[in-house]
Amino acid sequence: MNAELFIARRIYKGEKANKKKVASPAIKIAIAGIALGLAVMIVAVCIIVGFKNEVRGKVIGFGSHIQITAFETNNSYEHSPIALSDTLRQILSSNKDIKHFQEFITKPGIIKTDEDFMGVVLKGVSESYDWDFFKTNMLEGDVILRNDTSATNSAIISKSIANKLHLSVGDRFTCYFVQDPVRARRFDIVGIYETNFEDWDKLFIITDKEILGNLNDWDEDLVSGIEVLVNDYNNLDITTQNLFFQMSSYNDRLGNALYTRSIKDINPMIFNWLSLLDMNVWVIITLMLIVSGFTMISGLLIIILERTNMIGMLKSMGASDFSIRKVFLYLSAFLIGRGMLWGNIIALLFCVLQDRFKILKLDPSTYYLSAVPVDLNPLYIILLNVGTLFVSLLMMIGPSYLVAKITPSKSIRFE
Repeated sequence: MNAELFIARRIYKGEKANKKKVASPAIKIAIAGIALGLAVMIVAVCIIVGFKNEVRGKVIGFGSHIQITAFETNNSYEHSPIALSDTLRQILSSNKDIKHFQEFITKPGIIKTDEDFMGVVLKGVSESYDWDFFKTNMLEGDVILRNDTSATNSAIISKSIANKLHLSVGDRFTCYFVQDPVRARRFDIVGIYETNFEDWDKLFIITDKEILGNLNDWDEDLVSGIEVLVNDYNNLDITTQNLFFQMSSYNDRLGNALYTRSIKDINPMIFNWLSLLDMNVWVIITLMLIVSGFTMISGLLIIILERTNMIGMLKSMGASDFSIRKVFLYLSAFLIGRGMLWGNIIALLFCVLQDRFKILKLDPSTYYLSAVPVDLNPLYIILLNVGTLFVSLLMMIGPSYLVAKITPSKSIRFE
């Protein structure tokens, strides 16, 4: 039988099962420090990961993971056309890293109503468009439903545009396109969406690509670009690189070499900002481990001082310093475990309540979200628990050497 573990259990539980010998205020503070530290770490990681996933999902929802356009395309929304051939479709379809691809056409326009006007960008999509993102962000109406034989003048606008122009589902609006000659089209509003991504909500209107292709006098196979969704976001950089070299060596029927960019390249400021959030997580974790560790160190030192008589008796009976240190390390593990249990309960309870009831709100114009998001990833929670236990026990090794300073002759008389 492990004698050190037995002694540690008796100290922890007391002589009776319902009597806690290790219950001084300092020990309770140490346990509370572990609980609070772990709870803060779990909540911080869940919030940061949830925030990154939500914001990243909105950016990808508007622009996909990868965009393929013509090399000479400028930074405006009036792209040079590329030809989408069966060969190009086959190349993309055979790529195992690609989950889905869809063509699009973008064209700037001006909406004119009886009371106001507004500059917008119309994004034309085809029947192969993945509507999952807009379905989850639809406030009223539905996505565009079309058949394969005729174009539709249906359009989806944002709540921001609808509010500014006093439009609603079922209304019609006229959009003017500045070209030679100037053209106009009337659109029927079939849906209103809101993503809280104000920069894009106030800009994009979704419609059918055939309308925009006809306005540009383009052939049926010409598009502004191709959006690509990948299977694994973690492999986005390498997938983009491979696709870049593959597309740059391909020429369409117009002689265009194709230009491949990831969503990180298109929106570098947003993704650089998101990457900085990782540093915040590490700072929080480091500070909480230090605070929790030092509160636990103080608690262990108090336990050793309170058990000076016991240490002297054990030494007089032949116990080694190493054996007695193991007793207090086992005892520290019990106390740390109790603190971690409460820390997990507090953190998980907060995360579940926030995820369900959205208690903490955010300003969408600043954070792109209306409430604090949480992502309960079991892997991160397990790693935080294992890391907290390991670091806390590691920090206990130093204070446990105080046992060697206690001599039996003096400790037995210690009061």
